[in-house]
Amino acid sequence: MPFRNDFLDIIISGAGPAGCSASMFLSKNGIKHTLIEKAVFPRDKICGDALSGKVISILKSFDVQTANELSANQELFNPCKGVVFVSPNNTKLSIPFKLEYKAEDKAPGFVSKRINFDNFLFNKTESPFCHRLQNCELTGIEKLENGLKITTTTDKISSTINTKLLIAADGSRSIAAKQLGGILIDKNHYSGGIRTYYSGVKNLHKEGYIELIFLKNYQPGYFWIFPLPNGNANVGAGMLSNEISKQRVDLKKMMIDTIKTHPEISKRFEEAVLEDSIKGWGLPLGSKKRKISGNNFILCGDAASLIDPFTGEGIAPAMISGKIAAEVAKRAIEADNYSSNFLSQYDKELYTKTWNETRLSYMLQKLTRWPWLFNFVVGKAARNPELQKMITSMFDSVDLRKQFTNPMFYLRLLFK
Repeated sequence: MPFRNDFLDIIISGAGPAGCSASMFLSKNGIKHTLIEKAVFPRDKICGDALSGKVISILKSFDVQTANELSANQELFNPCKGVVFVSPNNTKLSIPFKLEYKAEDKAPGFVSKRINFDNFLFNKTESPFCHRLQNCELTGIEKLENGLKITTTTDKISSTINTKLLIAADGSRSIAAKQLGGILIDKNHYSGGIRTYYSGVKNLHKEGYIELIFLKNYQPGYFWIFPLPNGNANVGAGMLSNEISKQRVDLKKMMIDTIKTHPEISKRFEEAVLEDSIKGWGLPLGSKKRKISGNNFILCGDAASLIDPFTGEGIAPAMISGKIAAEVAKRAIEADNYSSNFLSQYDKELYTKTWNETRLSYMLQKLTRWPWLFNFVVGKAARNPELQKMITSMFDSVDLRKQFTNPMFYLRLLFK
């Protein structure tokens, strides 16, 4: 399908959660745009597959019915009601995402294979205002006086188009992030991750709690087990890239060794069947502020390096950035202003909404470098119901989360 000239003022590159969110909210505002994607849906994406309550909130702000569709299809979206933290000394702390659940309450989160969730989102971009092109990859960018010249490639055939605004949501290897934003890999703010799928893992949580298992040799990082629909599990590991390099870690080998030899974990995998190969990807972390817009462009999702440095959550930040990008794009069209100065309101609004939490997550990531401290906090919380309630509340309150970065918090723990 060829490009349409009447849809070219705004081009979105990449139809993952960031790009689809931008498209959905542009269409909701009646704004014509083109969405290009190098793959053809349904397509897979290497990920932990967890969808937090923030994802559901973004979907609700688009359309409540869209959010409700996840709860209605548990064959693809496994309800998740909490998280289990496992400290290096194997102390377990189970934290619900909500203090009290009623039988009729919908789960605040889900775990779903990205091949299913991304396809779900892509289907939601279908609109008279969105011209979608699959198998169309952005392969080059040239700055013009009043816009950008975009080179795209389809079936090895290249073509060029001009646009007033590029919303780049094309992942951690984004050409726009490198060429326009000057964003390069910084191993101090980048993680390596690997993921595979298993069936038959024992003792998956009956209410879909995800498990973050903090082992000494993964710090800062963790091993995870996330329950999927139909009794399957997403199993993986992530670790800060500079530590991988410094310690010469083979993350794949380390994960396999964990599954085979860890005293507790190996028992759970005795009858498990590997259902996929172990695949790796890079995680550009949001642990430092970057300039993520400029003349005629906005960076979203992994292209903007927005992944939570402690939890590794990337889908929610991506969708938040896509929504804000659509809002700023609407203003740019109304003002006919696509300058760096005008579009910088995107940076300001995104960081105003997310930076406090991201900064705190970065501090928590640093704290995991000291396993004894993590053991201490998890051990205290496991024995203290009031502290457990406080941690549950912290999932909704950044102000409460600040306590974890206050030295007095740990002193008070000593006397609880």
